[in-house]
Amino acid sequence: MRTHARVRRTAALGATLLLAVMLGACTSSSSEESPEGSAQGSPDESSDESSDESSEELRRFYGQDLTFEPCEPYATTEADAQVFADERFECARLEVPLDYDDPGGETASIALLRVPAEGEPIGSLMTNPGGPGIPGMSFAPLIAALAPQSPVVERFDLIGFDPRGVGASLPALDCYTDAEREANVMSEKSYVANWTAQETRQLVGQCAERSGSEDLLAHVGTRDAARDMDVLRAVLGDDELSYLGTSYGSRLGAVYAEMFPENVRALVLDGPMDPYAGTAERRASQFAGLQRSFELMGASCTELPDCPLGSDPGAVTERFQDLVRPLLDEPVPAGDGRVLTFTDAIDGVITGLYSEAVWPLIIEGIREVRDGRGDTLTGLHDGYYQRDADGSYSNAIEATQVINCLDEQRHTPEQETELKRAMLDAAPFADPGRPLGEARDACESWPVEPTLGYPYATGIEGLPDTLTVAVTGDPVAPYEGGPRLAEALGGGLLTVEGEQHGVALISDNACVDDIVADYLVNLASPPADARCVIE
Repeated sequence: MRTHARVRRTAALGATLLLAVMLGACTSSSSEESPEGSAQGSPDESSDESSDESSEELRRFYGQDLTFEPCEPYATTEADAQVFADERFECARLEVPLDYDDPGGETASIALLRVPAEGEPIGSLMTNPGGPGIPGMSFAPLIAALAPQSPVVERFDLIGFDPRGVGASLPALDCYTDAEREANVMSEKSYVANWTAQETRQLVGQCAERSGSEDLLAHVGTRDAARDMDVLRAVLGDDELSYLGTSYGSRLGAVYAEMFPENVRALVLDGPMDPYAGTAERRASQFAGLQRSFELMGASCTELPDCPLGSDPGAVTERFQDLVRPLLDEPVPAGDGRVLTFTDAIDGVITGLYSEAVWPLIIEGIREVRDGRGDTLTGLHDGYYQRDADGSYSNAIEATQVINCLDEQRHTPEQETELKRAMLDAAPFADPGRPLGEARDACESWPVEPTLGYPYATGIEGLPDTLTVAVTGDPVAPYEGGPRLAEALGGGLLTVEGEQHGVALISDNACVDDIVADYLVNLASPPADARCVIE
């Protein structure tokens, strides 16, 4: 029962919860040599990814056979262990080059899970829940569980995979011990502390040592993952890719479309990231979206008889600050010998803001803080961070940090300080109310430059119609980014009215799911004015 509850909560949160720690300081803007908004880190134009399958050196990867087996040995968390015990699911490992420019060198192992189609399959539907460091193997079972009657489940083999460096894929990124994670060594730097130059150098060293290779740190970006997807597409026997990606998964799908347009059959990009928005612009807009959602949540609370935020909708942020800022000096008990800190409380609230359905839990958690307890917000925090009852953590957040070092633009200390101030100004509910000091980009000492480039996925020729799904009240992927991504890809757009991040096939919304299924199965795009509503 615990597993199902966790899986359904994941769905309610949009399945791709981007916490401030992975939206903020661990991602980066530009350096002085590469101004914000430039195509810093853009791929080598001399390379031709579309020729990968015919490359002699890469042919052995594209021609490999997968050996499917029971999934239980692939589990890296308690929740996975329970989900993967289902005998319907099949798991395997895909071998890929660690460095596609050196296909004869080291390799990586991509862990994947297949939920076989209920009927005659069209082919595979590759999926990604976001992150970028969130393991994806369990996303396929999640879709099968939450949309069991969908034609998508009937007609596709659902494929979930852990991107390189993530979850059960090997080598796995590892930068922090569980004890360091428990002490908030990383997340504290989102709100109440800053990276120092020495700490950024230490981060590189400990990530390389604990992950087993500094080379890995240079080859876990989105463009690397997109190339892995193309190998997986071919090995699964699909001439063209069918794909559903949520949140960061929309970026991964868009980059795949840029790199392999002739290999695309259908792309659903849900909770979309704006391909034109550079790191600083996106971070500030995300925190503004979180503040908007916080205020809406707070306003709903003021209508309750025992609202911990008072009765004035215009004062909920100030009241919240009065309740949580004391946690900076005096955390409150949270059960099992643990305490709720200021950072834990903010992370827990942000987690719940991803879906209006979870707002009652936030309100209960804030009520507990008022009364001197922190159990509920700690539970929200743990659900996102994938903390098991024994105190162990998945590598989702540290993998996100490393992947973002290759995807996001680098910041100078001045730029990082300005961005952090802008983020907290945009979301004052998360502001600790203390002097900011000089902030540094966690990635400033990274051994290689970013490789994604901005804007991405623009000016693509020969791409079939795609479907972008955007929610008007998305707290971290502002709606405006949806039409911009759809326009960049020359594809269709489905507008969904509601307050949620991620909706396709995970929210039991018949309007959305029917349109998505018709597109994926029949390649039928919705009309330009298509709209759905989250009830």
